[in-house]
Amino acid sequence: MSRYDSRSADPGSYRDRRTDSGFGGGSSYRSSSSSSIKRDYEGSSEAPQRKLDLDGLTPFEKNFYVESPSVSAMSESEVEEYRRRREITVEGKDVPKPVKAFQDVGFPDYVMQEIVKAGFTEPTPIQAQGWPMALKGRDLIGIAETGSGKTLAYLLPAIVHVNAQPFLAPGDGPIVLVLAPTRELAVQIQQEATKFGASSRIKNTCIYGGVPKGPQVRDLQKGVEVVIATPGRLIDMLDSHHTNLRRVTYLVLDEADRMLDMGFEPQIRKIINQIRPDRQTLYWSATWPKEVEHLARLFLFNPYKVIIGSEDLKANHAIRQLVEIVSENQKYNKLVKLLEDIMDGSRILIFMDTKKGCDQVTRQLRMDGWPALSIHGDKSQAERDWVLSEFKAGKSPIMTATDVAARGLDVKDVKYVINYDFPGSLEDYVHRIGRTGRAGAKGTAYTFFTVANARFAKELISILEEAGQKVSPELAAMGRGAPPPPGHGSFRDRGRGFGGGRSWN
Repeated sequence: MSRYDSRSADPGSYRDRRTDSGFGGGSSYRSSSSSSIKRDYEGSSEAPQRKLDLDGLTPFEKNFYVESPSVSAMSESEVEEYRRRREITVEGKDVPKPVKAFQDVGFPDYVMQEIVKAGFTEPTPIQAQGWPMALKGRDLIGIAETGSGKTLAYLLPAIVHVNAQPFLAPGDGPIVLVLAPTRELAVQIQQEATKFGASSRIKNTCIYGGVPKGPQVRDLQKGVEVVIATPGRLIDMLDSHHTNLRRVTYLVLDEADRMLDMGFEPQIRKIINQIRPDRQTLYWSATWPKEVEHLARLFLFNPYKVIIGSEDLKANHAIRQLVEIVSENQKYNKLVKLLEDIMDGSRILIFMDTKKGCDQVTRQLRMDGWPALSIHGDKSQAERDWVLSEFKAGKSPIMTATDVAARGLDVKDVKYVINYDFPGSLEDYVHRIGRTGRAGAKGTAYTFFTVANARFAKELISILEEAGQKVSPELAAMGRGAPPPPGHGSFRDRGRGFGGGRSWN
C-alpha cells in the first residue's frame, strides 16, 4: 500500500477510517494541534488576524510527501541538469527535488491505476516539480502555459488530500474548491476530476451560470468532496445557503490571470474570505502580471513558485505564427481566401473580439458554404456544449469564438488558429494561438493586424522574434512607428496573393 493511502487495507472499504479521531491515518496525522498550525503563520503580515481565525478550528492533515529513495539519490548537479533540460525554474524555501517517473511520487495504487489507464509515459515538467510541492501541503504558485498538464498537477494531490480527511457530515460543503474563469474550463476540469477520482469514490460537481440551478443545488445538498466553480455562480450558491466553504482545506485558482482580466477579483476576495486561513492554496497562471502577483501576495503564505519555460510572455515554439497587416474592410475576403488555401478537413478556430462580429462572420461563412459554427457568452450552455461537441467531432471543422474559448479550451488536433480580430492584450494573443500546437503537435496561427492595433506591434514583434518567427517588413516598420504601405502585407511571397498555409510548410 502506498505511503499516502490512509484507507483500510480492504479495497472495498473506500476511505474507511476507523481511528478514534477519524482522520484516517492516526500516527501519520502531522498537524497534532491547532497551535502548531498557528505557529506556521506567525511570519505572515496578516498573522494576528489569521491566528484569531484559527482558534477553534479542527486541525487537518495536508503534508503527505515522503521522498522516494531514487529521488533522494539525485545529486544537486543532477537536479539542476534535469530542471535546466525541462525548463523548470523554482523559488521558495526547502524546495523538493523533482520526480522523473510516476513511481517516484508514491501516489496510492488507485491513482496509479488511472495514470496507467490514461497511457501517460512520464510526468510533464509542471507535474514533475509541482507534485512534490503540492503533496508537501505548502502553498504553490505555478506559472505554465496551457496544455502543460497543470490540471493533473493539482487534481491528483487533491485526491490524496481528500482521502486523508474525515468523511463529509450532513450540511458540510466541499473539501476541495477549484475556481475557474469560464464554464468550458470548469467542465473540462470536472471531466478529469471524475476520471481520476472515481476509483476512490470522490464525488464532484461543477457550478457555473447559464444553466438551471436545480441539479447543481441537489449535488451540493447531497454532499460532494470537490467543487469546480466559476466565481459568480458559486457566490450565488453561497448567498442562497445551498453550500458553505467551512470544510475547504485545498483551494485552487486556475487561470488566475484570466479571472482578473474578466473582472472577478471582488468575487475571488469574497469567496476566499469564507475559507479557513490555514488552507492549502494552489495558484495557477499562464502569465505573471503585477495584478496576479498582488493577489498572490494577499492570499498565499510562504509559497513555492515553479515556472515552466520563461516567466516572460512567450509563444509556444511549435506554432508557426504568420501576421499580415490588413485594413478592416479587407478582413472577410482575406479570411475566405485563407480558408480556400488551408481547408483540408482539419479543425480551424477563428477568434473575434465581439459576440456580434462572431455571429455576423459565422452567418456569412455559412451562406458562402463553409461549415462554421460559433461560440460566445450569449449562447446558452446547451448550445455552447453542442457547438463544442460538433467541433471536437469534426462535424463542423470551423468554429468562430470570442475569448471565452481562448483559455483552457482543450480540443485535440486544432491545426489552425486565425485571429480575425487582434485581441486586447499580448497575453490573450499567446493564449489564443495556444489552442493549436498542443501536447507536442505542430500548429499554425494566422493574424490579421490593422492600423488600430499598431500599439501592440513592438511587443508582438518581440514574441515573434523570441519564437524564431519571420517578421514582415511592414510589421517591423509599424513597430518603429511608421505607417503601413498602401498595399499592406501578405502571408505569402510578394505577388502571390493571400494564403500561407501550404506554401510555408
